[in-house]
Amino acid sequence: MTKETRGTSALAVSATGATGRQSHDEAGRAASHPYAITLNVGSSSIKFGLFEISGEPQVQASGLIDRIGQQPHLKASLTRDGTSIDKDISGDGASDHASALTTALGLIQEHFPAVWVAAIGHRVVHGGPVYDKPVSLDERIIGELERFVPFAPLHQPHNLAGIRAAQKVFPNALQVACFDTGFHRSHPWVNDVFALPRRYHERGVRRYGFHGLSYDYISGELARIAPQIHAGRVVVAHLGNGASMCAMSGGRSVGSTMGFSVLDGLPMGTRCGQLDPGVLLYLMEQERMNASEISDLLYNHSGLLGLSGISNDMRTLEASGTPEAGQAIDYFVFWIRRELGGLAAVLGGVDALVFTGGIGENSRKVRERVCEGLVWLGIELDRSRNEQNARVISTDLSRARVLVLPTNEESVIARAAASFVESG
Repeated sequence: MTKETRGTSALAVSATGATGRQSHDEAGRAASHPYAITLNVGSSSIKFGLFEISGEPQVQASGLIDRIGQQPHLKASLTRDGTSIDKDISGDGASDHASALTTALGLIQEHFPAVWVAAIGHRVVHGGPVYDKPVSLDERIIGELERFVPFAPLHQPHNLAGIRAAQKVFPNALQVACFDTGFHRSHPWVNDVFALPRRYHERGVRRYGFHGLSYDYISGELARIAPQIHAGRVVVAHLGNGASMCAMSGGRSVGSTMGFSVLDGLPMGTRCGQLDPGVLLYLMEQERMNASEISDLLYNHSGLLGLSGISNDMRTLEASGTPEAGQAIDYFVFWIRRELGGLAAVLGGVDALVFTGGIGENSRKVRERVCEGLVWLGIELDRSRNEQNARVISTDLSRARVLVLPTNEESVIARAAASFVESG
């Protein structure tokens, strides 16, 4: 495929390889099956995928461009022909989100030139108090989502930019938004409100909860592989560079460690987690820091990075052996255990604990330390199973099951996109 062709819609390439533009309907007739592209645009990364959606979505390609704005790097897997890509793309113009998105879409177009892209599914961090389910986007809804930018200033603008870029490249495809906050809209009132004058709640200042697409996927997996657990009281620990925990009853969210923003709850890679609001007043009054400086501190220089002074990567910290790295891990584990106790109280007990996310799925040490001494909660860890990264890592006698389940937010987005295509 020529460089010029990469910059156009995949719908502009015919099934026979001839050039010239086709309409959405013509491409649909020429293609045997509809496809959906998934886009997860973060503050410094873009995850993307291509799914065939004629039945249960089947992934055909997946990839990640990270370190956008610094030294962008592309990793991709193309399942159709077994191609893997792992390279630095600093010299390819992917210096910002717009060019990185062009690179991602261009890769799909190059390797899948004739597919009918019927829908683009987008992860949108914030749906505000309005959206609890995926929606097919139009200008009115996009305008509403722009009003939620102050609620998620480091994420929502990039999500919306991804939508605008996809509209230009695929003007005839359905644009579908899936919300990280949507899964938690089932919270009871006491888990939704702050103890502020009620007018702030009415203006949208409330506990939203995040990582909803991940929790949605885990809930669905539990319903498929362990329906009895799904029907009970489950705490899911989504542990990664961003980290949170969710209490589920019957597969529905009833409590979350994250609140108004993605800063709350657990300490994270570079985010502070729970913080006394008095600290913010101190930073403003005594340190003379403005809102921008405080935001940068809390989002980018705190958490594991701030405590260790070394890294936000758990693998680096576990290998470091320095006292500061050890203390950062101690703090991380302490807050997971503390929040687990709180969520157990919300649920009235725990039937299962599920680890997911990059740390939850891969750090045996963190899982072991979290579960240590929790027999009072019904949790008994099988160290051998934990070392083997087994799906079930609790003992056979443990009253509460402990599981390790990989999450897959992109498949949730693809299913949502497929449902809108099927419904016409």
